[in-house]
Amino acid sequence: MPGAPSSSWQLFWSRTKTRFGGADLRVCAAFWLFGLVNNILYVIILSAALDLVGPSIPKATVLLASIIPGLATKLVVPYFIHLIPYSLRIFIFTTLSTCGMLAVALSPATTTASSISAKVAGIVLANISSGAGEVNFLSLTHFYGTFSLAAWGSGTGGAGLIGAGAYAIATNELGISVHAALLTSALLPLIMLVSFFGLLPRGPLQAARAMDLVYHPVQAEDDEEHENAGLLEQPGHAPSSEAFSHQNQSWLRRGLHDLKAKLTRARTLFVPYMIPLFLVYTAEYTINQGVSPTLLFPLKESPFKHYRAFYPTYGALYQLGVFISRSSLALFQVRALYIPSILQVGNLILLTLHALWPFLPNVYFVFAIVLWEGLLGGLVYVSTYAAVRDEVPEEDREFSLGAVAVSDSAGICLAAFLGVAMESCLCSWQVAHGRDWCRQL
Repeated sequence: MPGAPSSSWQLFWSRTKTRFGGADLRVCAAFWLFGLVNNILYVIILSAALDLVGPSIPKATVLLASIIPGLATKLVVPYFIHLIPYSLRIFIFTTLSTCGMLAVALSPATTTASSISAKVAGIVLANISSGAGEVNFLSLTHFYGTFSLAAWGSGTGGAGLIGAGAYAIATNELGISVHAALLTSALLPLIMLVSFFGLLPRGPLQAARAMDLVYHPVQAEDDEEHENAGLLEQPGHAPSSEAFSHQNQSWLRRGLHDLKAKLTRARTLFVPYMIPLFLVYTAEYTINQGVSPTLLFPLKESPFKHYRAFYPTYGALYQLGVFISRSSLALFQVRALYIPSILQVGNLILLTLHALWPFLPNVYFVFAIVLWEGLLGGLVYVSTYAAVRDEVPEEDREFSLGAVAVSDSAGICLAAFLGVAMESCLCSWQVAHGRDWCRQL
């Protein structure tokens, strides 16, 4: 019997290794940090929205400044980012993020037009980096296996909890100024740099790139010989054209052909992967930005002393659900992506109806639905990219993982516009029907 605990531990460890076979701790740690740092600045900026623009300017201004640059970046970056080495990309992302957060932190603590313009410019820089970074790191998971994707997803989920929680604790509990908190966050992108060059094993990436270097020049030579033969067959064409000019023409043709092929691939990703991801993000961010601020109850029937406490509590529960589900890929994966997406649309309809004609008996039912909302959103996110890894041919996988990333930003962008209109309309409806709590936030 003295050996029983040891045997039980060995059995547990054996089963764990079977389930998590092939997982490299350094790879998982690196990708978890990539997901955390790439997303945490976005979360901190949204958490600081009131402090950045003041009470008189709609907070959706900050959301739009955060999401539109990322959306534009994700639309174009997948088609040319392969021309930039991964190591150089990391330097670019770190520089853009750091400069963006410094611009936000060092802008005057006023709500003048020039100050807000400087802050918005910094937010734009930081989120261009975040958008391109998501494309980059999702593409990079192609070389490091399923557990790199699971670690990335968990890190992005952790960014919501850690970013919002750290900012709230620093500015509310510890008394750290907004300026100091934002200035400190400008150092966070350095973690991404250290993780790539000091933590991530470079072997898989170098081996893949070495294979590319062996293959592509041979293909290029074959193409060039074929093109030369075609030129010689054309009557009246001078066979003595300069090699430099011909190589440039060949390079341009291959570039255009590659772009056309990628656009064709992107169209095949639309229905199976991009639509469900777009739907789930549109629904959940419309809930978060447009409906949640109106999901209020009488204070005597709630655990709160102030109406403004409802919204951050909903946000925290949502982020908890996202973190749990984005960390679940190592354990299970949803194959039918449209089912949780449609369920998320159902959450939007349900909570909107409650905001109009209240029928949920107390706030705890809303807590449960918001937590469920976060679980569904995170589950669709990681399961979508896992499906791309499983179902897309290997030669197209690196591009496809990055190209699908535009879906969530497009959904958030649409939700930002819908949210502004819905919050205003729902609040006006409630006031007209004797519930003016939304005016007391």
